[in-house]
Amino acid sequence: MSLTLGKAQNLKLDKKLQEKLGPLISQFHGTAGIYVEHLSSGKYAAVNADTIFPTASIVKIPILVGVFQKIADGELDYHQPMVYHDSIKYGGSGLMQFFKDSTATDLSTLLALMISYSDNTTSLWNQALAGSGETINPILSSYGFEFTRVNSRTKGREENWKQYGWGQTTPKEMANLLKMIRKGEIVNRAASERMYRLMTNIYYDDYALSQIPPYIQTASKQGMVNASRSELVMVNAPHGDYVFYIATKNNEDKSWKPDNESWVLARKVSALLWEYFEPKYEWKPAQGIGDFQEGLSY
Repeated sequence: MSLTLGKAQNLKLDKKLQEKLGPLISQFHGTAGIYVEHLSSGKYAAVNADTIFPTASIVKIPILVGVFQKIADGELDYHQPMVYHDSIKYGGSGLMQFFKDSTATDLSTLLALMISYSDNTTSLWNQALAGSGETINPILSSYGFEFTRVNSRTKGREENWKQYGWGQTTPKEMANLLKMIRKGEIVNRAASERMYRLMTNIYYDDYALSQIPPYIQTASKQGMVNASRSELVMVNAPHGDYVFYIATKNNEDKSWKPDNESWVLARKVSALLWEYFEPKYEWKPAQGIGDFQEGLSY
């Protein structure tokens, strides 16, 4: 499996897109990176694409892969009954922390909450079910990913956890992971398709997703901590799928307001990419509810 990444089509730098993205990334107050690839043409653009960034909640994609490997191996069942106990409750984002003790649930619900609502309680539960990073990381390595790793609650990754938090990746690697899921190459086709379906139902659509027509399917995951905000998106666009990963760290703006600099950057990048790949699609974000379009010109 380690040869999978090497089998990718010959890629070609899109110089025009590179020139558009460069100034956006360089003006960010912190460290930003991006990798963009148009799947059918093989054209790409990249800035700091091989730099390691914290994943925050985007580590839940590798956890998802780990769980589906267990399902494929017959150690878990997608609809396997589970019982929630509030002793595993974990704060932050998500819903299961508010469930009553001894609530009956199932594995598919844990996975849906982890991805759609970035639920921390179910994510840690799923990480344990997958065998933690000690099982997940070798799977990632087997697919050719050198830097994408689960750090938290993983023996031997304590120093990495101190530096990067729950997980780490590069823009290029995480974009490639989603690309491989889209192509049915992670675990198996059935697992890849189920993972992709889960990633098309995302609650956090105020950022990059807000700049893509709601009628266009996207698969995505967002990661947010004070000094690092990142977003992974695959767009099933009319003229071909494109994937991008926008990552930030060392952010000067640590606010949680809608106009946080990193979120504005994600919207600018997403708007630029949509208009670049679909210039004739007559749609603009509507003004009104949840409208954070100020300052999006580029």
